[in-house]
Amino acid sequence: MKIDNLTRAFIFSAFLSVAAVSPAQTTSPAPTAPSLEQRVADLEAYLNNSARGADATNAAVVSNVPGPGPGHNAWMMTASALVLFMTLPGLALFYGGLVRAKNVLSVLAQCLGIAGLVTILWWAAGYSLVFSRGSAFLGGLKFAFLHGVDARPNGDYSYWVSQNVFAMYQLMFAIITPALIIGAVAERMKFAAVLVFVAVWMFAVYFPIAHMVWGIDGWMNGLWNPAAKITAIDFAGGTVVHMSSGWSALVLCILLGHRLGFRKEVMAPHSMVLCMVGTGLLWVGWYGFNAGSALAPDGIAANAFMTTTLATAVASFTWAMLEYALRGKPSVLGFCSGALGGLVVITPACGYVDPTGAVITGVAAGIVPFFACTKLKSWFHYDDALDTFGIHAVGGTLGAFLTGVLATASVNPNLAKLAGRALWVEQLKAIAITIAVAVVGSAVIGAIVRGAIGLRIAPEIERQGLDINEHGEEGYITS
Repeated sequence: MKIDNLTRAFIFSAFLSVAAVSPAQTTSPAPTAPSLEQRVADLEAYLNNSARGADATNAAVVSNVPGPGPGHNAWMMTASALVLFMTLPGLALFYGGLVRAKNVLSVLAQCLGIAGLVTILWWAAGYSLVFSRGSAFLGGLKFAFLHGVDARPNGDYSYWVSQNVFAMYQLMFAIITPALIIGAVAERMKFAAVLVFVAVWMFAVYFPIAHMVWGIDGWMNGLWNPAAKITAIDFAGGTVVHMSSGWSALVLCILLGHRLGFRKEVMAPHSMVLCMVGTGLLWVGWYGFNAGSALAPDGIAANAFMTTTLATAVASFTWAMLEYALRGKPSVLGFCSGALGGLVVITPACGYVDPTGAVITGVAAGIVPFFACTKLKSWFHYDDALDTFGIHAVGGTLGAFLTGVLATASVNPNLAKLAGRALWVEQLKAIAITIAVAVVGSAVIGAIVRGAIGLRIAPEIERQGLDINEHGEEGYITS
């Protein structure tokens, strides 16, 4: 088919009219495609859990590996489920088995109630107060009601984990921490008082301590805040979780007073079977607690997995063998208490110590909390019903200190930032601040709640049991 000159001219003019776009119609040029080297660097960043080039403030190239990493998200969602598993059903069964049969449901209800209450507080303001930038002592309200907390990572904490997944992971820590307190006040505290105390305690104690230790601009975040005044470290919650709850538990159990018949009646656990099952669930869930705190399925998480296992097994064995030597019989409760002690003491250190450090930690965790639970309580006559103070406060404090003694940069290269510092001294400073906030805060809150609605159930209810009176149910129906 031949095209004459007139047709050619028409086609050419039409082409020019389409190509001549006015300035108002101009679109911005497409982002420069990353080079092969940049693509490889992004993949290396993903595998090494570090920032990709496109995350830099002056980056001009959009990454072909955008958003969260699927492997990191998968691991963190699994870890989140494991940490929730620690409270429901792990801690609930552990504590539930240790109380008398007439109070087993009260423990389960308190764990469930705290889980729901803390979730609401976390959504409303808690996550923001802990993990948004603010002051050195408390975050701001940027993420209140989880506004802006979506699938994009928050580079302050992880380049590859979606912020909504990170927020839910940290929620599980916020749930279990106040739930630990109920072990010290079991069998005698009003359900309403538990909820009110926990609601206020989260704002006065947990959120500030968590921000100071883990917040990007926190006062005691030694690794990640260059302006931190106390360069302490806490891998998975020795100060934030165990010390804050354990020391608060001591204060609250003193405010409540002894259970009726304390040191006069036998108050043996009603089901060591449930206690053993709960211990096993706690141990399994703790891998999400400790290894998950690496925020990546990387070598540091693998080390935390190993050190958690070693310390827990050694502590369980050590505690039971102490019973064997001193009392002639190693009890199942001794094995369970030792395992929990090992889990607590290794928590702040698990991502920083080597296998030998983990074994040393395990031996210490089997000895020191053992004497705190068997001797300290009898010397001072406080009614820590389920040994929350002896295991979590004493164990958490011991673990925070041992972290400063045993941590090594050969396990976690991030510790090179603190080279030349007396880390154990910084740990002592963090320990002192945590104890002060927990003790003073809990004393004030407890006194206010006692004056407003009362802390303790009536004597007749305590004798009959909390299950039927506080919840209208019984754990076991016998006929």
